[in-house]
Amino acid sequence: MLKNLWDFFQNEVLGMKWLNRLIGSGLEAAGLDTGSRIGGSIEFFIYDTIKIMVLLGFLILMISYIQSYFPPERTKKILGNLKGIWANIIAALLGTVTPFCSCSSIPLFIGFTSAGLPLGVTFSFLISSPMVDLGSLVLLMSIFGWKVAIVYVIVGLVIAVAGGTLIEKMHLENQVEEFIRKGKSIDVVKKELTPKDRLKYAWEQVIWTAKKVAPYVLVGVGIGAIIHNWIPEDIIVKVLGTGNPFGVIIATIAGIPMYADIFGCIPIAEALLAKGARLGVVLSFMMGVTTLSLPSMVMLKKAVKPKLLGIFIAICTIGIVIVGYFFNTIQYLLV
Repeated sequence: MLKNLWDFFQNEVLGMKWLNRLIGSGLEAAGLDTGSRIGGSIEFFIYDTIKIMVLLGFLILMISYIQSYFPPERTKKILGNLKGIWANIIAALLGTVTPFCSCSSIPLFIGFTSAGLPLGVTFSFLISSPMVDLGSLVLLMSIFGWKVAIVYVIVGLVIAVAGGTLIEKMHLENQVEEFIRKGKSIDVVKKELTPKDRLKYAWEQVIWTAKKVAPYVLVGVGIGAIIHNWIPEDIIVKVLGTGNPFGVIIATIAGIPMYADIFGCIPIAEALLAKGARLGVVLSFMMGVTTLSLPSMVMLKKAVKPKLLGIFIAICTIGIVIVGYFFNTIQYLLV
């Protein structure tokens, strides 16, 4: 009974399969064959767009309400009282309730570094924030199931903690631009928010984030619809399937030129997996996009020197590739 209840929750609540059936019936009633490439693409596009935006709105409302308890000043105080690997762990965990993309995380990273927090701790936050968040957990669960979602979040946090710890051990503080190292963080005393204020803040975040990510979601769903209905399965399997041992590396590199958050990546990942791409390949692509996107690296270059930027990229790339092969190895246990 518990399994049936969970399957219903995953498929009908998180996955919103009822919406897919409703859209399919509506398109068929309008005379469109959803079994054709065009009809299937339209069905995929409408269903995934509505599903992601509805889940996105709910998740942002919930997460932003939680986030209202962790403004930068409070986060800085929490991290400032911790030492060693525990500081990296807490920084990575705090990254799960902060901005949804790396370009939004970088200003917070700069602020934390200016405030004198250890460099490794701030990098643990910087890695975790775009790669792993509560929203990604729920959305991944709605498509890939709870096993994949939970393991993805765990390994993402491991990369964040390990990457930040390694950077801390290398003592690269002199590789941060001088204007940040000598900058001063100004503590602004803010009144404690009431539940009504927090709800208002959370709703404003829903509107702001929805406007910001909607174009990327539409592009991602559009690409997913093309992959799902127009690209032959044998091509996907040949390039990203079991037969290509370099699929993980190809997917990681392919994600770098893109700029999107995890909400824009998921429909592409969903389509690739349905066409026969390996699970590790798909998740490596998502991590590459969210963590190493070219626009984000351009922004980060203004804050750190080339040596530190190169080390950060190398650590993240190696970590993502290892995780990709790990997921490929255990795919039979998860899917």
